Amino acid sequence: MKIAIVTGSAGLIGSEASRHFATNGFKVIGIDNDMRAEFFGIEASTAWQRNQLETELDENYLHVAGDIRDEDLIDRLFADYSSDIKLIVHAAAQPSHDWAARDPKKDFTVNANGTLNLLEATRENCPKASFIFTSTNKVYGDTPNRLPLEEKELRWEIDPSHQYNDGIKEDMSIDRCMHSLFGASKVAADILVQEYGKYFDMNTAAFRGGCLTGPNHSGTQLHGFLAYLMKCTMTGRPYTVFGYKGKQVRDNIHSYDLIQAFDHFHKNPRSGEVYNIGGSRFSHCSMLEAIHMCEEITGKRLDYSYAQDNRMGDHIWYVSDVSKFRQHYPNWQLTKDVRAILTEIYGHNVERWEAETVAS
Repeated sequence: MKIAIVTGSAGLIGSEASRHFATNGFKVIGIDNDMRAEFFGIEASTAWQRNQLETELDENYLHVAGDIRDEDLIDRLFADYSSDIKLIVHAAAQPSHDWAARDPKKDFTVNANGTLNLLEATRENCPKASFIFTSTNKVYGDTPNRLPLEEKELRWEIDPSHQYNDGIKEDMSIDRCMHSLFGASKVAADILVQEYGKYFDMNTAAFRGGCLTGPNHSGTQLHGFLAYLMKCTMTGRPYTVFGYKGKQVRDNIHSYDLIQAFDHFHKNPRSGEVYNIGGSRFSHCSMLEAIHMCEEITGKRLDYSYAQDNRMGDHIWYVSDVSKFRQHYPNWQLTKDVRAILTEIYGHNVERWEAETVAS
């Protein structure tokens, strides 16, 4: 019996990973205590996704409503399955740099200490397993804002002659910049994942994601950019754009494409790797461009306002260069661009959002 441990299993990435690996020969042990509802309110709860996983995957999925900070729980769970554990997908996190400033200790213990608990349990019980960590582009802090950027009608864009024109590479420094407290806790976890791989010769990788998105995202104002933007456009809820004239640029990767990357890594793992992973030039947009697409897809106008002050440490322009991962895994490719992602988010959620609107 092959076991896959998936943390944050009812979240966007965790649920996609659970479905993929459960239907590809694994028994999935999902760890998720719905802290997203604590972080962002009841509308961000992932309970609905947990229910779907348990129904769809049946005996191939076992849910553990536990906390990755609980060292005893994690140690017992890993000891129970021991060498049958072939894969760990670590997607549990406190994911918002705004929220982290409200409770730095909780942010750090979830993101850093929780990761350490999982790494150590892996080393002690299943050291040959693949350990995949969903890191973040926030490990680079605000260094990307020093790039030579040009203001266009609807976006900021990098000087086309710059070495990062195709996206930001893994060689960008993570030092001497503002990370946000969330970025700092993720840096700690990211470095731990690298170190366990290189020091203990374990199969680990930190995937530094751009905007991770898809129809299963329980988006909120503080996290889940595209899903929350589409929800506001569809339901008439007011939306606030923070700074940079709404021209800030992000690349967006569908959860399906990300999990395909995880699958490629697991089948041919490496030690202590770091990958920038995102939509790259294939799937990226500015905030204004995303608003226009949402309005076109829904046939509705978004009720949005503009706040002059940007979020501290927020990126003006961030596009991932995924060439390193493609070099290591040439059969992987991106399949869904921003418009396709937004169309899928709308089609998948419109009835549920309409019901929520009526209920409220």
